Amino acid sequence: MRRRFREGLVAPPVCESSFGEGKEMIPAAVLVPVIMRETGPTMLLTQRTAHLRDHGGQVSFPGGRCELGDASPEATALREAEEEVGLVSSQVEILGRLPEYRTGTGFVITPVVGLVTPPLNLKLDDFEVAEVFEPPLEFLLDTANHQRQSLEVRGTRHEYWAMPWQGYFIWGATAGMLVTLQRFLLVEAGT
Repeated sequence: MRRRFREGLVAPPVCESSFGEGKEMIPAAVLVPVIMRETGPTMLLTQRTAHLRDHGGQVSFPGGRCELGDASPEATALREAEEEVGLVSSQVEILGRLPEYRTGTGFVITPVVGLVTPPLNLKLDDFEVAEVFEPPLEFLLDTANHQRQSLEVRGTRHEYWAMPWQGYFIWGATAGMLVTLQRFLLVEAGT
């Protein structure tokens, strides 16, 4: 994974099927945190609280809107991860960025991939995060677990990725970024 990110990535942004050209986009960044567990790498995901205006109740990576004081998307991702789940930046080795992910809800998200060294002493922001969980990275990167689903909103059909895991429904932008990560790493294997 380290080697693949060092090689660099040139890829166009990923746009959800509901993405509207010409729409003013809100810059955001998320940390795609790979936890280096002795039993194998996992991915730290959050279940957002239900009352939030943007994406309430959904599974997401730690992250949020870029603020004026953030020097880079990496700074945004690390700040948000510390604010939301108490993950300290000294435990994160930033590997690099995946392509921007443009959502139909008006966000242009920079996914920042980082390796995280345990132990984790997480402290959840109970306003934003209902809980955290760690599916195995192997499960998330296995294409057999990547489902293409769709729903109809106001007469328009929208397609999205989904990866149900042990009662959690990982879908939308989060699942889309995981599919992008899998494809990025697949290029490394030469397949």
